[in-house]
Amino acid sequence: MLNTYLKQCPSNTGAMVALCIVGSVLGVIAWPALAATASAAGMNWGAMTMELLGGLALFLYGMVQMEVALKAVAGERMKNILAKLTVNRFAGLGTGAVVTAVIQSSSVTTVLLVGFISAGLMSLPQSVGVIIGAKIGTTITGQIVAFKITKAALGMIAVGFGMLFLSKNEKVKSYGGMLMGLGLVFFGMHVMGEAMHPLRSYQPFLDMMQTMTNPVVAVIVSALFTALIQSSSATTAIVIVMASQGFISLDAGIPLVMGANIGTCVTALLAAIGKPREAVRCAVVHTGLATTGVLMWLPFVSVIKSVVLAISPAYPELSGMEQLAAETPRQIANAHTFFNVANGCIFIWFTTYIARFVEWLVPDKPLEEEALIVRTKFLQEELVSTPSLALDSVRMEVMHMGETVNGMLKGIMPAIIKGDREALESIRQMDDTVDILHAGIIDYLGQISKQPLTEGQTRELLNLMEAVSNLENIGDIVETNLVVLGQDRIRDKIQVSETTQEVLNGFQAAVCKAVAAAIQAVAQSNERAAQVVTGMKDEINRIAESAAAHEARRLIASEPNRILAYTLEVEIIEKQKRIYYFAKRMAKSVLPAVLQQRD
Repeated sequence: MLNTYLKQCPSNTGAMVALCIVGSVLGVIAWPALAATASAAGMNWGAMTMELLGGLALFLYGMVQMEVALKAVAGERMKNILAKLTVNRFAGLGTGAVVTAVIQSSSVTTVLLVGFISAGLMSLPQSVGVIIGAKIGTTITGQIVAFKITKAALGMIAVGFGMLFLSKNEKVKSYGGMLMGLGLVFFGMHVMGEAMHPLRSYQPFLDMMQTMTNPVVAVIVSALFTALIQSSSATTAIVIVMASQGFISLDAGIPLVMGANIGTCVTALLAAIGKPREAVRCAVVHTGLATTGVLMWLPFVSVIKSVVLAISPAYPELSGMEQLAAETPRQIANAHTFFNVANGCIFIWFTTYIARFVEWLVPDKPLEEEALIVRTKFLQEELVSTPSLALDSVRMEVMHMGETVNGMLKGIMPAIIKGDREALESIRQMDDTVDILHAGIIDYLGQISKQPLTEGQTRELLNLMEAVSNLENIGDIVETNLVVLGQDRIRDKIQVSETTQEVLNGFQAAVCKAVAAAIQAVAQSNERAAQVVTGMKDEINRIAESAAAHEARRLIASEPNRILAYTLEVEIIEKQKRIYYFAKRMAKSVLPAVLQQRD
């Protein structure tokens, strides 16, 4: 039941809920030991635990709220940015950093890349640059939480709440949600800090934190913790909050954030299980770069420390734990950013070699093995929490489904006119693939519909649902009508004349052109392609009338089975007209409402 709930949570919410649950469980386990020392330490552990978990809940909810709002404001443009600004490795690095900073998930960025690579829109070497940039983009969370503006937190929550619940403008509401989320982040930090403040005088806790100064121990602990909660941003934020109380030194903070980089790769690895080779390769690149970067810098933690101390603000007027609490949060945030930027500057020169190595490490499956697997190609559950990106992946899947439908259309006329039962059966079986893809897309759209959607996204979702159903109807016409007509031709030994073949093939070519343009219109949200389809109405009607006139003339021809042949050929024409009808409906779903009403 818990797994079902976590899967339904948007983005990293599931991981964050898991974090709160884990914290609660650990609190229950540790309670006997804490109670034994409570009276001696003079601390109220129950109140501290409640404050800490409450502050953590506010903090994590604020992160989710801010993430959702950021996606609503900028998510629509993320796919276009990724597709257009990855012309070279350096542009890819910058693009990956910007996109991940907005959607706050390097795993989602990686999933997007899988779709682009599968569609042939991006090469693996290009994706390596984006993955490197994605690691840099995740550091924005640490930089945000390192700012100490808790005094303004309640004001930000109040203003954000007003914008979110009083405004009717969707963009204003999104900005309000972002401001409210940011206020909750800082207020949650303040509550956690107040809860942990008494621990400054609790020596057993301070002794435990001293073990984190061992870089290897710190990396392992942080990696395991991050793998459990599946959010490096949450781990980094917690480290910075603890540093703000003076519990974690810079020597411990650096390996802790480094370990978080490794732990977060578990999400990508889990997502790649059972997925196409492109997904596995992206996950391997993601994990390999993170692990290599940590191993490469682990012996040089002192170097990172020197750089960070030089670029971070200092408070020499303070001393002891007060100075540590004032300086360390910003230092850890800067160390996290420096570590990932430095790795990016090193790895960016080797993207081609990294891609070749991963392609060697994860080779393509044999074609026979791939052919046996019928499944959606671009629909990833990780994208559902970002509706704008998930809807784009549906469009890509429509193109995938459309390839099979186009194949059916191109093969059906030769099979009807001259083919044998085996040829007709192979086309009929192709519709099974169409049905599987249709069911997968509809189910995915159903998952998207459970997310908070804008009016535009809701309209787009409904249009895609209708378009996919129309495409599936085209496949059904081929399977249940045209294949049967071909079987009737074989059973009744009907011969189709050469002139009639030319008429039918000409009509079929026009219909195939319309279907291909309709698929392009939906997959690319291409209004021009949609107008091509709707503009073919007069041409289709003219061809249909010409074919009907031809059939009328052929009716009086002295040929065997003439009546049966006439019935067969007229039925073929009618089904072709029906296919164009569904193609036109697909195309109209892309057009603005004004143009849809013209026909």
